[in-house]
Amino acid sequence: MNSTGLSSVFSGFSDAAGIAGNIFAFVLFLSPIPTFRRIIRSRSTEQFSGLPYIYALLNCLICLWYGMPIVSPGIILVATVNSIGAIFQLIYISIFIWYADKGRKLKMSGLLAAVFAVFAVIVFVSVNFFYSHARQIFVGYLSVFSLISMFASPLCVIVPNGIGTILGICQLVLYSYYSSKYGEDSREPLLAPYA
Repeated sequence: MNSTGLSSVFSGFSDAAGIAGNIFAFVLFLSPIPTFRRIIRSRSTEQFSGLPYIYALLNCLICLWYGMPIVSPGIILVATVNSIGAIFQLIYISIFIWYADKGRKLKMSGLLAAVFAVFAVIVFVSVNFFYSHARQIFVGYLSVFSLISMFASPLCVIVPNGIGTILGICQLVLYSYYSSKYGEDSREPLLAPYA
């Protein structure tokens, strides 16, 4: 097989992988529907967090910008799937804001405005301060960072408890160490007065 034929085979695989990625992403965008059915049915956001949808919207907007021809020519599939994703996230955020209590409405509305402000800054900076390949690298790194934060965003519910657990374990280890070294009823101070 000559190099032209090999190139077209790889191009075909690339297109197939892009289409498969778009299908998987579309399924991912549909996954919150049961949560939002529950929110609509109960007419309350209950204990659900809106942050994952905020992060997802920012990620979709940045990846949409990355897929635009002005940034990355030839990968329009990235732009199309992320434009659909951005629409889904806007719908989810709108439903969340509609059914949230007053405090959460304000918080989510502020975060939504912040997402659009950050995206506008990214577009402005990438268009005015970067050219061609450097623009693609800049927006590419931002899209990687936004993808990581999007997939890590559900962990925001457990992170404070996780940090508290780690700090609690550290306290127990220190207590165990010093109580075994000085004994339970020792009147000696834990810190030696060397200063």
